[in-house]
Amino acid sequence: MMKRLFNRSLISYVIIIFIFITITGLILGQFISNYYVLIGMLFILFILLITVLLHLFEKFIRPVQVASNTVEKLIAGNYRARIHHPLNGSIGKLSLQINKLARNLSELSIHEQMQAEQLSTVVDNMESGLVLIDDKGYIHLVNRKFISMFGIEEKEYIGHLYYEAMNTEDIHTTVKETFLYEKNVKRLIRYTNNTNISYIEIVGAPIFDEKGLLRGAVLVFYDITEFKKLENMRKDFVANVSHELRTPITSIAGFAETLMETGMEDEEIRETFLKIIFEESKRMQVLIEDLLILSRLEHDKSHINEIEVNTSEILAEVVPMIEQQAEQKNIQFSVTAEENLIFQADSQRLKQVLINLLTNAISYTPQNGLVKLRVFESENNICFEVSDTGIGIEQQDIPRIFERFYRVDKARSRDTGGTGLGLAITKHIIEAHRGTIKVDSEINKGTTFTVQFPKNK
Repeated sequence: MMKRLFNRSLISYVIIIFIFITITGLILGQFISNYYVLIGMLFILFILLITVLLHLFEKFIRPVQVASNTVEKLIAGNYRARIHHPLNGSIGKLSLQINKLARNLSELSIHEQMQAEQLSTVVDNMESGLVLIDDKGYIHLVNRKFISMFGIEEKEYIGHLYYEAMNTEDIHTTVKETFLYEKNVKRLIRYTNNTNISYIEIVGAPIFDEKGLLRGAVLVFYDITEFKKLENMRKDFVANVSHELRTPITSIAGFAETLMETGMEDEEIRETFLKIIFEESKRMQVLIEDLLILSRLEHDKSHINEIEVNTSEILAEVVPMIEQQAEQKNIQFSVTAEENLIFQADSQRLKQVLINLLTNAISYTPQNGLVKLRVFESENNICFEVSDTGIGIEQQDIPRIFERFYRVDKARSRDTGGTGLGLAITKHIIEAHRGTIKVDSEINKGTTFTVQFPKNK
C-alpha cells in the first residue's frame, strides 16, 4: 500500500513539473522570440528539476519506502528483515530503531520457539497421559503417553469434542464434574484394551483466566496398573499367610486341648497326638523360615555370599537326596552334566535352587514318571535344566507361579507338603546372582525349568 502511495507521489511530482515547465515556457515565450533558445532553456530547466526531484526521492521518499517494506516483512513474521542503507538524520534514526526492533523480535521469536519445544518435549515425555480441553469441550492437546494408553492416533482427538473422541463414560463424567464444580475431580477407571486390563486414575483440573473465568480443563491420566497388582499381591499375601498359619495353629490347639482333657493316660493316643503336634509345629517353623529367607532376599542382596563353586561338587551333595525322594515315589531320575564347571555363586543358595526345582518336579510327577537334570555350559552362562513328565502348567498360570503362595494345582496344595514359597525364593536367589529362569510347560506332558547363571560378573 505504501509502495503504491509512493509511486503515485512520484507521478504527481512529474505531472507538476511538466505543468510548471509548460507554464514557464508560455511566459518566457512572450519575451524570447528564438524558439531554439527557448527550448534549450526549458530542457535545462527540466533536467534541473528532474535532478532535484531524484535527489529528494533518494534522500527522503525511498528511505521511507524501504522502511515501510521492512516493517511489512516484520509484521508478516520475517524477523530477519533489515534496512541496510546507511542514512542520516531522522530517517536514519528511524532505520536504526527498526533494525533494533527486528533484532529484538528475532531474539524473542527464538526464545519462544525454544520454550515451546521444551514444553512440547516435557509434555510428550511425561509418564502420565495429558489432555487439554477448552470451555466448549473441544480437545486441543493430547500427549504421547495418552495415545499409548488408549491406542488411537492424535488426529482422532485434536479438534474433536471430548465426548465424541473418547468413548469411556467415566472420562465423560470426570470432564462434566470438573466443569460443573470448577474444582479438581479424581476417578479410578478399569480400562480394557483388547485382552489387556489397565487401571487408570483420572484427575480433572479446571483452567481459569486472569479474571477467574473458566476457560477449559486439563485431564491427567495415571496408569496405576502395577500399583494395583502390587496391592492385590499384598492383600493375597496377608490372606495366604493367615490361611497357612491358621491350619497348623488350629491343629496344635485342638490336639493339645484334647490331649489335656482325655489322652494323657492313654499312651498310644498321647504319642499319636504329640507326633501330630510336632509335625504341625515343624510345618509352622518351615513356613516362618521361608518367609524370613524371602524377606532377606528382597531387602538385602548382601546375604548372597559368592565364591568359586564347582558344579560337580554341588551335584554330589544334591543328587543323593533327590534320588531318595524319587525312589520313594517310584520315579525315574536321571542326571546329565558336564563335569567341573566353575563359576561365581553362593553354594548354599545354589543348592537351595536345585533342591526346590527338583523337589517340585518329583511332587508334581505321577508314579513311573521321569525327572531329568541337565547341567551344561553355553557361551556366557552355566545352565541348569530341570524337566519332568508331570501334570504341567496352564499357559495363563506360568507368569504367576513365582508369586508367593500361588499354587497351580489347588487340589494338591496340601499333598505336596510345601509352603508355597519355594519358587518365589528360587526366583529371588537367581535374580540376586543376576541370572534368569525360564519356564516351558504343556498340560499333562510336563514342565521344563531352565536356569542360567552368568559365568563372568
